[in-house]
Amino acid sequence: MNYKKLGNTDLDVSTICLGTMTWGEQNTQDEGFEQMDYSLDHGINFFDTAELYAVPPKEETYGDTEEIIGNWFQKTKKRDKIILATKVAGPARNYLRGGQNSFVGKNLDDALEASLKRLKTDYIDLYQLHDPKLSILQDDTRIIETLESLQQDGKIRIIGISTKSPEESLIAIEQFNFKGVQVNFNLIDQRALDNGLFNKCEELGVGIIGRTPLCFGFLTGKYGTDDKYDSSDHRSLWSREQISVWANAYKLFSKEFSGLKEQTTTQIALRFCLSYPMLSTTIPGMLTKEHVDENTSSSNYGIYSDSQLQKFRKIYQKNDFFVKAD
Repeated sequence: MNYKKLGNTDLDVSTICLGTMTWGEQNTQDEGFEQMDYSLDHGINFFDTAELYAVPPKEETYGDTEEIIGNWFQKTKKRDKIILATKVAGPARNYLRGGQNSFVGKNLDDALEASLKRLKTDYIDLYQLHDPKLSILQDDTRIIETLESLQQDGKIRIIGISTKSPEESLIAIEQFNFKGVQVNFNLIDQRALDNGLFNKCEELGVGIIGRTPLCFGFLTGKYGTDDKYDSSDHRSLWSREQISVWANAYKLFSKEFSGLKEQTTTQIALRFCLSYPMLSTTIPGMLTKEHVDENTSSSNYGIYSDSQLQKFRKIYQKNDFFVKAD
């Protein structure tokens, strides 16, 4: 396993991060424990979660993933071995603080205290605002002030943001002092390169956490156009047309895979992400120990050459991988 600084912070994170959003829905607590044990044994020291998890978000499973992680910390006494990231959700769900703005004043304090309690810890290494409307941050300076106060209290080490788009990420890091940004980035979603986000993060010393490096599993080549997804699987939320585009997307890159036969399509897709030095870590979905094995070993193959990356860029630029909503 390789490690990088998260931007210019003092956090040394594994370049493969353990995503946890399925624990409490697709995965049981025992399976979550197994994945954490196995991941740590394989060098992963960075876990990412959110108060909103498990997914798909619903009242019955709200906070369950954080509780599973907290129970593991309590059982193993290994909190000090892990760089822990979690997120606070914004307004929109009535079961979350009555649907109020979770980022303001006492609501933000309450959200953090609840996460600390579920996670059975007294500090969060990276505390992220979860897909906030930027207008809320722009209109209310108290949000950043509250986060900075919690940081001074030692309850938060680093303040970050998880955004819906690279465009929002770029605005957020330019206007606010976030030191970590979580954004989608993979072979078929390279918008963070298109809009200059990677370069701006490098300039400002902001750590990039690449989300969905396998595009919800479709870049593994293991899911087809006609596969069906249970309601507990977040892929059930996508249209059949979008699923068809993503399920076939990896084939467009397959001619570039011919010289990489010892690697799986999963590892090739992860290596693409890891080849950008501005990116600190990436979060592939891992449902089993086998996924942990496959994903962690991708960091051992090294990075692609500039010429190889340019070939991947050209394929991306010639194709449209997003189905426009009606």
